[in-house]
Parts: sequence; structure tokens; C-alpha cells
Amino acid sequence: MTKFGSYLLFDGNCKEALNFYKECLGGELDITTVGESTMSAQFPSDKQNKIVHAQLQSGPIEITASDWLHPTRILKQGNTVCLYISRATNSELKKYFNKLSEGADPSTIDKLVDMPFGAYGALTDKHGIRWMFQGDKAT
Repeated sequence: MTKFGSYLLFDGNCKEALNFYKECLGGELDITTVGESTMSAQFPSDKQNKIVHAQLQSGPIEITASDWLHPTRILKQGNTVCLYISRATNSELKKYFNKLSEGADPSTIDKLVDMPFGAYGALTDKHGIRWMFQGDKAT
């Protein structure tokens, strides 16, 4: 079932922040570092301890997050919170991605691609809102 939520990006303190939120909200916290992931070989050694995926689930509250890992864009206030569509079928993902990318600045679009964890893409829509997409692989 497709899910809609928010996604938080941190400047190297994702683990600390999500542990704080867990203390405040309770629930179960799952954290994966770059080095623990199937993508570890794609990152330099100084990124291996960064968080590639964290998820806190406490009843109806779900917070998904990671440390900033984009190789060419710079983290700044305003691009650290995204709307997040996840758990979608590949056809749903493509439909949402294609519609939301209409009028978007091409320099902000990370095209949908298959990754080890599923399909992934991101964009900033024509209204300046950042979106992240994750779902089933195309293949």
C-alpha cells in the first residue's frame, strides 16, 4: 500500500536526532549506516558511518530520515524536509513522479532509478516543494 509522509535530512546527526525523537515519542527505531547497507561500496570511507536510512515508528507516528548524502548538492535550511511517497508500485511511483516533475527545474530532478532497496527518485516541484519517491523496482 502506498504511503505518504515526511522525510528529514540531517547534517551528520541523524542518529542523534532520531534517538532523541524516540526518547520523546517512544516506539521502535531502525537505523542503517552506509557501511551496513548494500550500497557501501558506492561511498567513500568518510561516509561509511553516515545514516543511509532511519525509521522511527510509534503508533501512527512515523519519521523517516537520513544524513545528507547527495554528492553535488549542498544541505541548507529549506531542503532538509521533503514530502515522501513510499511503498508504491513502480507504476504508481512513475505516475506521481511524472506529474509532479511537470514544470520542475531539471537541475533538481534525480530521475527514478532502481537501487538495491527499490526504485528511488527525487525532485523539487514547480512550487519549490521537495519530494522523494521510493517503491518497487521497475525490473
